Amino acid sequence: MDIFICEDDQQQKEKITNYIKNYIMIEQLDMRITLSTDNPDEIIDYVKSNKVTGLYFLDVDLKHEKSGIVLGAEIRKYDARGSIVFVTTHSELTYLTFLYKVEALDYIIKDDFTDLQKRVIDCIVTANERHLSGSNEAKKRFQIKNGDKVISEDYDNILFFETSSKLHKIIMHTDSRQVEFYGKLKEIEENSADFYRCHNSFVVNIENISAIDKKTREITMVNGEVCYSSARFLKGLQKVWEK
Repeated sequence: MDIFICEDDQQQKEKITNYIKNYIMIEQLDMRITLSTDNPDEIIDYVKSNKVTGLYFLDVDLKHEKSGIVLGAEIRKYDARGSIVFVTTHSELTYLTFLYKVEALDYIIKDDFTDLQKRVIDCIVTANERHLSGSNEAKKRFQIKNGDKVISEDYDNILFFETSSKLHKIIMHTDSRQVEFYGKLKEIEENSADFYRCHNSFVVNIENISAIDKKTREITMVNGEVCYSSARFLKGLQKVWEK
């Protein structure tokens, strides 16, 4: 899960960023801080260009032509499943979340009585539970345990799997990252009808194939990455892909 912070107070931004970084590291969560900025346009540009399901900590009063509420409404256009948390000193502005139809995970008031660290961590825990369970959407997710970390990925984002040079390990290629874990390709291909064994070393997601070259047996994925088919699997692969 990608985490975004938009806060114009440098001290507050650093504080929230450090709370999140430390908690992710201690709990070994499959999350990362993708952007920590005071410019809402940077966040919109990123979510427009990348397929993300994010957790967003947004200051309401950003000293920018876009308020945090307006930013939240724009984020919703591109990330319908994302979790949005508003952090502000202006408790009287909560009604704007309803006006702009921005469903918020939480509304944290920055004052002397709020335990900011605990509230931020609570939001991370809730957003992570929703993300792993897929409760916001009925999409099937591929989940693996990698050490103490549970990694969860939408099937739609997976390009292919390949055997690693490390014994008994597999590399999962997605449209945004590569993850190495212990497993067997035979077990992977049984996970979904869209996963097709095209080589002794590759299982490909047929839904994300862009082109197949019969001569070179190269399989080009939708993001330009390439994997390969062996001669004996090529005919069957083309048949299922062209359906």
